[in-house]
Amino acid sequence: MSAVLTAPGAAPVAARGAPFRVMPGFRLSLGFTIFYLALIVLIPLSAIFLKTFTMTWEGFIAAVTSDRVMASYRLTFGASLIGAFINVIFGGIVAWVLVRYEFPGKRFVDALVDLPFALPTAVAGITLTALYSANGWFGQFIEGVLGIKVAFTPLGVVVALTFIGLPFVVRTVQPVLEDAERELEEAAASLGANAFQTFTRVVFPTILPSLMTGFALAFARATGEFGSVIFIAGNMPMVSEITPLFIITKLEQYDYAGATAIAVVMLVVSFLMLLGINLLQAWARGKSGK
Repeated sequence: MSAVLTAPGAAPVAARGAPFRVMPGFRLSLGFTIFYLALIVLIPLSAIFLKTFTMTWEGFIAAVTSDRVMASYRLTFGASLIGAFINVIFGGIVAWVLVRYEFPGKRFVDALVDLPFALPTAVAGITLTALYSANGWFGQFIEGVLGIKVAFTPLGVVVALTFIGLPFVVRTVQPVLEDAERELEEAAASLGANAFQTFTRVVFPTILPSLMTGFALAFARATGEFGSVIFIAGNMPMVSEITPLFIITKLEQYDYAGATAIAVVMLVVSFLMLLGINLLQAWARGKSGK
């Protein structure tokens, strides 16, 4: 039986031939982790690729490059990128205000940020449609005064994707701002830096990796969003039809191979986007650490 040797004031040291671990059962835990990830993630994704492989290469190309599908790609990825960029800007501002300022109703505003998490997506879609339609509270002024139609247009898709992506940026940036050292900002100010220089050279490099993480999360969520978009989009082919809806349409037509082919394209593009963002994130961390 192996024993653990300890000395007064020293950390535990394993006896010879018995490596010490803080948490026992590493092999069992690792095996369970791999099994769980395979069951939840790898097997479903593999099933998508296996179903797609039943198609010929010509059939695959025809299924994923038709004019209607390409239009849905442009709308889905374009609106997701725009919504994620908007959330990076305004979500960062919201996080800054919640961390750096005290004001009445702060806890209520902080809880309000999580509303898109708790609200069912279908309810969010119906609510946004009611607000931004031609006779809605916001839509009647935006369309009547500015002449801009929101509901049942690609702009409505951007609004919905911005709404559901906001919490990802705020909740990613907020803890970083809370842990940021105020002494660095005070030191920069004491050395003659103005507010803009302090933010761009001290604060922004600190929160840049978290902003990229929030952007990636918001983009990933937006590309697969369905419930909050179908009501406000109008779902007009070649105009406001998103790719997830097109996949559902293929499934309703029992074209399972065609649906999985489009899903594979979305999966690959999303993976490449996330990979690129992670590489930029690593580069930003390495640059800030120098």
